[in-house]
Amino acid sequence: METRSPPRIFSRQRRIAGLRRLLVRQSQRDAARYVMDDMVEDVLERLEFMRLAPKRVLVIGDWTGTLALSLRGNGAVVEETDVRSLDEEAPLPSGQFDLIVSLASLGRVNDLPGALLHLRAALAEDGILLASMIGSGSLANLRRAMIAAEPDRPSARMHPLVDNASASGLMQRALFRRQVVDSRSVEVAFSSLDRLVQDLRDQGLGSSLASAPPPLGKAALERAREAFLAGANDRGRVIETFEILTLTGWKD
Repeated sequence: METRSPPRIFSRQRRIAGLRRLLVRQSQRDAARYVMDDMVEDVLERLEFMRLAPKRVLVIGDWTGTLALSLRGNGAVVEETDVRSLDEEAPLPSGQFDLIVSLASLGRVNDLPGALLHLRAALAEDGILLASMIGSGSLANLRRAMIAAEPDRPSARMHPLVDNASASGLMQRALFRRQVVDSRSVEVAFSSLDRLVQDLRDQGLGSSLASAPPPLGKAALERAREAFLAGANDRGRVIETFEILTLTGWKD
């Protein structure tokens, strides 16, 4: 039977370039980092609630280093990696880790079912995967602005995102016998579209689409700015939502 390759939606090279830009931008004192901070804090709270003290941990995508530092403080041996050194769509050594944490990374792989299978295989028996990603309920105002920018023939400028039901199905498909998917919202106020774009770039959340459209022209950019501010409250702020999906799966 012929095996079809998944469609190439994302570019790993663009993801790497975005991470490198992120690390440069994070050297600025006022650089945004609230999405990753929220994900790290959430993982630590979950581990405390589950009273889990893993000994061998793989952390993927935490460019702050905070999670690994905390886990090492509790006696864990932690391996840190990101898109520069780890291809999540390629097999990993099997059965090595009690816990694998992936933060803001899995949502930008072309073969998400395959990546989840590889991560499951890398877990020891009774190991746990905790994967957080940006969910489909995110950035509604930005999406409207991008459509308004090019009303006749809008280009694909934003990532396709996974919803809760699809994530649950993917975890089952990856053979996690016990799995939970939940979501929460991080709301942030913006005074302009430009500030939102800056925050996204600060956090490595800009576009990694394989087929990158040309930049918006001056008129299109102005339409996008106006459409974004059309959703402003009485204080002139647009409340944008980042939906965070967390996938929890046990290998047993």
